[in-house]
Amino acid sequence: MSWLQLRLDCGKENAETLEEALLTAGALSVTLEDREDEPLLEPAVGATPLWRAIRITGLFTADTDMGGVLASLKPLDSAASARVEILEDKDWEREWMQHYEPMRFGERVWICPSWKEPPEPEAVNLLLDPGLAFGTGTHPTTAMCLTALDGMSLEGARVVDFGCGSGILGIAALRLGAAQLLAVDNDPQALIATADNAQRNGIDHNQLTIALPGDFDRAHWQGVTDLVLANILAGPLAALSRELCDFLAPGGQLILAGLLDTQADALIEHYSPRLKLSVLQQQAEWVCLGGTLD
Repeated sequence: MSWLQLRLDCGKENAETLEEALLTAGALSVTLEDREDEPLLEPAVGATPLWRAIRITGLFTADTDMGGVLASLKPLDSAASARVEILEDKDWEREWMQHYEPMRFGERVWICPSWKEPPEPEAVNLLLDPGLAFGTGTHPTTAMCLTALDGMSLEGARVVDFGCGSGILGIAALRLGAAQLLAVDNDPQALIATADNAQRNGIDHNQLTIALPGDFDRAHWQGVTDLVLANILAGPLAALSRELCDFLAPGGQLILAGLLDTQADALIEHYSPRLKLSVLQQQAEWVCLGGTLD
């Protein structure tokens, strides 16, 4: 079976109106894509940010009167950019899966989708399927953290992953020899994802504590943690500086990511009374900071 898709270009201010118009005209689904390669950082819970320039696509059955659909959109400014394309039916799940390959980070760590054989069976292979938006290693901030972990000696370490998302960083630390992990996130869906991924990777539940912020035994973790990971955003990293540093034991390491190179100096200065940070890695405009508590 073939389908028809209608593509239009618009700005964020018109996206909702166009989406409603396409659904009213009979679209089976409507998708929004970035048109100018503009990064969107992790939103707050419940927020739905949009790009400034958007390509919006409506999917219709092959027998849809597209002339009528276009006529209904004519009063809208974006209708001038409309174009109709024939979309041949495919096994979309298989089509999507074939483009997701195992990824290597450093010397030991691989992230492998569950349907692929690990390229190096003796390596540290993490089974992690692409999900909604919680991190699978493809974003530079996650990739830099995984590479940093690969270069560490973590045997028996106590680790905190603050803003854990999918749990990928904390689970990698456990697989690299860490003994205990506290995974914290303010999104309950992230906590579910972390628990699912820990189970998929054979993590002993006695090694893992998963909690919302404030919903864990602080006395058990404060001042005794060997490694704190926080891959979030520059603003929260600054706001959480005291809490993140309070986890650390003397000689403990802090790894921060989720910030742009233009934000690094200010964050380094912000942490300087407690801990000396430096740039560990940079990929494109993203940087990863690290430091050790004296």
